[in-house]
Amino acid sequence: MAELCKILLADDNPKYMEEILPYYGYEVTSALNGKSALEILHNDKSIDIVLLDVMMPEMNGWETLKNIRSNPETAEIPVIMVTAVSEDQKMISGLKIGADDYIVKPFVLPNLLARIEAVLRRSRRGSDKTSLHNVTISENNQFNSLTRREKDVLLLVAKGENNKSIADKLVLSEVTVKSHLSSIFKKLNVTNRTQLVLLAMQANLLEEKLKN
Repeated sequence: MAELCKILLADDNPKYMEEILPYYGYEVTSALNGKSALEILHNDKSIDIVLLDVMMPEMNGWETLKNIRSNPETAEIPVIMVTAVSEDQKMISGLKIGADDYIVKPFVLPNLLARIEAVLRRSRRGSDKTSLHNVTISENNQFNSLTRREKDVLLLVAKGENNKSIADKLVLSEVTVKSHLSSIFKKLNVTNRTQLVLLAMQANLLEEKLKN
């Protein structure tokens, strides 16, 4: 890493990441539950990123994330959710609350490190006012490459709809929806629905922009 980064690890079983992350140049502060994590964020303004476990005592990851995003002092701190559940619906809900990314347990260490670095890079670009949050669909060639129907599918995916629901609402077959999704994944260089929604949210693709 080019510079020291301070991670708040909110996890009731932090031992593995607490021990391994310093070997890769990270300074780690741990909290065993959501309430402790919020107290640390209130008192320590040097936290660069939060790794937030979903299942914790006293206050779970979802409630902790809501509190982080609702507080102006912590609203811009990047947060990666750590979860044992790989469900698109729950992940998309978390993204809407304000998660910057997800990692599913059990994970491979290089994957975690890559996600931390990617989120930190986006955060730093945002602080330099060159964030993807300033990109609109008309300014982004990736999204311009989508057809109107693919944009419709993307919008419904962002709302958490499954393939059957998308097919019903757009009067398509599920096979056609899968074909559209495959094309969208290829054009936007993502591999799953969660990455797709995250990319769309980073690019500030709100509903009215997708409909234009």
